Amino acid sequence: MPHPPYIELGLRSAFSFLEGASLPEDLVERAAELGHGTLVLADSNGVYGAARFHQAAKKHGLRALIGARVSLRGEEEPRRKSDPPPEAGQILLLARDRRGYRNLCRLLTRGHAPYPKPHCRVTQDDLREHAEGLFGIVRDPVLARSMYEIFERDLFVELWRHADPDEERQNRKLLATGIPPLATGDVRHARMQGKRLLDALTCLRHKTVLDQAGRLLLPNAERHLRTPRQMAERFRDLPQALHNTLEVAERCEFTLEDLDYHFPDFPLEPGETLASKLRALTEAGARERYGRIPVRARYQLEHELGIIHKLELEGYFLTVWDIVRECRARGILVQGRGSAANSLVCYALGITAIDPIRYELLFERFLSEERGECPDIDLDLPSGDRREEILQYIYTRYGPHGAGMTANVISYRPRSAVREMGKVLGLAPQQTDRLAKLLSHYEFVDADDQLERNLSAAGIHPGARRVSHLLELVKAVQHLPRHLGQHSGGMVIARGRLDEVVPLEPARMPGRAVIQWDKDDCCDLGIIKIDLLGLGMMAVLEEVIPLVKERDGVELDLARIPPDDPETYRGLQRADTIGVFQVESRAQMATLPRMRPRCFYDLVIEVAIIRPGPIMGDMVQPYLKRRAGREPVVYPHPDLEPILRRTLGVPLFQEQLLRIAMEIAGFSGGEAEELRRAMGFKRSVERMGAIEEKLRKGMSRRAIAQHVQDEITKQIKSFALYGFPESHAASFALLVYASAYIRTHHHACFLTAMLNQYPLGFYSPATLVKDAQRHGVWVRPIDVQASGWRCRIESDGAVRLGLRYVDGLREAAALRIAAEAPFESVADLAHRSGLHRDELERLAETGACARLGLERREALWQVAALQGGLLSGAGSREPSPLRKMNALERTLADYRGTGLTTGPHLMSHLRAELRRRNVLAARDLKKIPDGHWVRTAGIVIVRQRPMTAKGFLFMTLEDETGTSNAVVTPDLFQKNRALLQTAGLLLIEGPLQSQDGVIHVRGRRFHRLDLNPADDLPPSRDFH
Repeated sequence: MPHPPYIELGLRSAFSFLEGASLPEDLVERAAELGHGTLVLADSNGVYGAARFHQAAKKHGLRALIGARVSLRGEEEPRRKSDPPPEAGQILLLARDRRGYRNLCRLLTRGHAPYPKPHCRVTQDDLREHAEGLFGIVRDPVLARSMYEIFERDLFVELWRHADPDEERQNRKLLATGIPPLATGDVRHARMQGKRLLDALTCLRHKTVLDQAGRLLLPNAERHLRTPRQMAERFRDLPQALHNTLEVAERCEFTLEDLDYHFPDFPLEPGETLASKLRALTEAGARERYGRIPVRARYQLEHELGIIHKLELEGYFLTVWDIVRECRARGILVQGRGSAANSLVCYALGITAIDPIRYELLFERFLSEERGECPDIDLDLPSGDRREEILQYIYTRYGPHGAGMTANVISYRPRSAVREMGKVLGLAPQQTDRLAKLLSHYEFVDADDQLERNLSAAGIHPGARRVSHLLELVKAVQHLPRHLGQHSGGMVIARGRLDEVVPLEPARMPGRAVIQWDKDDCCDLGIIKIDLLGLGMMAVLEEVIPLVKERDGVELDLARIPPDDPETYRGLQRADTIGVFQVESRAQMATLPRMRPRCFYDLVIEVAIIRPGPIMGDMVQPYLKRRAGREPVVYPHPDLEPILRRTLGVPLFQEQLLRIAMEIAGFSGGEAEELRRAMGFKRSVERMGAIEEKLRKGMSRRAIAQHVQDEITKQIKSFALYGFPESHAASFALLVYASAYIRTHHHACFLTAMLNQYPLGFYSPATLVKDAQRHGVWVRPIDVQASGWRCRIESDGAVRLGLRYVDGLREAAALRIAAEAPFESVADLAHRSGLHRDELERLAETGACARLGLERREALWQVAALQGGLLSGAGSREPSPLRKMNALERTLADYRGTGLTTGPHLMSHLRAELRRRNVLAARDLKKIPDGHWVRTAGIVIVRQRPMTAKGFLFMTLEDETGTSNAVVTPDLFQKNRALLQTAGLLLIEGPLQSQDGVIHVRGRRFHRLDLNPADDLPPSRDFH
């Protein structure tokens, strides 16, 4: 094969963040079409897209080299301390060998370290220190001279030709330096059409609009990929510039195939090996779990330890064990979950709490030789400070350059795309904001959700020329990376320096570093990640367990909560689950009365069944009908009965999918896991098709009938991506039962912990408080004489709300209030607590000064007198001339100032009028026969429109008696969309549907209640 006349060394992707307009995969795909064989991705100040670029290049048979354009620090000082120093140009650096790649990563790490995201600046001294193994390529003739002192023969000047006279003048200056020239296309987008999007991104980068951008925009659309022959023709008068692209590419030996990553060594005693240490700990743990280890468990342990040893992963398991041990030594609640719960080794080590032997969980779902991938162990920790304590332990143990959080690529979605592209086009912010709010978020999208359909509703003329540009740009920018965030818990550690494997950046949170790749990149490159996930319910349990012991004298922990408690299961069967982990959503609450869980495994199924996979695979209704005895239990094939018996012939778990493939098509465990991954692999139709063909061939060898093959294949395809692992469901079910048990028997303690750990869960504090009050919990309001910062239980068992719920009150000020109480007057409160005026006013308005003997407006009067202004002449002891708040005003003031109320529910103030209009309270709906036309009303607390529901809207309303549910068909949702998405108080009428204890109103007519202080109401949970 002849040598190409030119190699492209200057690609920038969308991971240059506003400097490129194509994904790495699209650049590679286009390059392959045009006949390129080798490419360099050189994004600005990072290797963010390098892993995806590398994987795409492998798929297309291209060679992917690594580089980055690095910003140099200018001599001038920044105008503000928070700003980075001015940029003094960029240098394109290419990794020649492994040493060069390490230096590039360390250089980028150093450049990011002193500055806020996303800025990066390196000095010439930094470059000099890290120049070994790197090619330097510059576009500035002045900079070229100083860079030559550092790179010498490894420096080139970069020549561009984009039909621009200014570029040619710059090229002549660069050639005059005598430094070898090198041609690049400075590619910013895969195809010519990408120029429009690049212009829009350029405007965002410079905070301007297209009408005013002028020379900030590139003068033409020339920065797209061309064939090597076309590029050679452009530079035919400069053969040396073309030859140097070949020479540089040939001398660049490093690709990400050569990434030198190693997991850290685990410290051992003399005479120990990693294998002997892991075996000893596993044996001891298994004896503690079982007493005498059963034969089946012994066999499984040997099987797992053998695979772990073959894959040289002992150090990984020991490291995770060490983290769990450290958590328990610090009294931090920890539980492993995810596919790790399939491992008996993890169970024996105390990493997970679910016995995989008892629940017949498949180890190959977690780890197998065929997969050739690192395992993935998730550890659930309490969210907040306790989790941060363990993260900092890891940073301390492995050093500031030895550990980092994985990144999370935040991509453009419809709403962010509309807002930012609308801004670039100069559309009024009110228009784009209204349009963005009308678009779907994480909910169902149908034809009526298309942008064009919503333009008129947002006051934008669909036929306007500028609007047609908006439509085009929004479509083009979606799914491009917008910025880099931080993964919720993924942490990577390395032997030696992690910043020689991937650059590190400082996170916005102090004391944390983030790598430049996400979890999928790490998995593709064999980088082992440990997930330390903050779970709100873990924080609740960590607080509530000692509280139950202190207040109720009962000692609990996750392993010793009384099992099979009848009262707990009765509450679950009634869907009395507000605040209970995982089963408090509308869909779960609609399923519980039909499931009627009676044992722990029922909860495992309950957790897993309301997921996109079983729903999309049409598996929920068959299971519920079979459970209720309305449909016979049948199996697609007799050989599947042992696999599907516990789920009544209906596959609900990923592990069942794997077992089906192994049993019915002869797959090995690794091949079955490959099937699961292939079915869920978003960008590879070919990969999915190949595995499906293999599955059908295996079934044909077993003489499985064609219609059975079709049924099995449909089920697998329906939920391979979204199906829930049984191991994961079992881990979550443990938290479901624990939270339900504690809520049932220790509701005041449960409420206190929930309020202190908020935000978490599905419902607002206002709903949690009202639910607890309906269950007999006495909740007392915020009081400057008695409240601390956090909520607490008082000596008589009542829950006292904490000052943390006063909107706008500083924590430091609240702590002073708690320390200085009691107070004699508002003046005494103001003097000793050092409160700001707005804080005093908010305390007065919400009734927190009631025990000072003051009605709310009296307290506000005294605050105004203390602070001066219009009432400065009024003495603080002078009676207030203001009318006292009535009951409704007090409730609204509570919502406005604290987001909740311990007094009457807002709907109780409207009940008399609602009765006159024949509007039923939530609890009265239970008395109405199925099919009768009803009216009900309440505060809207939940709106959901899941993608699995084909456009139906589900709403939950709350009144003083409880909650009610409504279902709205797609056509009625579109007809009443603005009202249904914005109303805070809503009246709904339609026929009642009551089946198996599940009640909802099929909404036909909708009315905004006259009293609709939406800004004062607790926020609803919308479309999550």
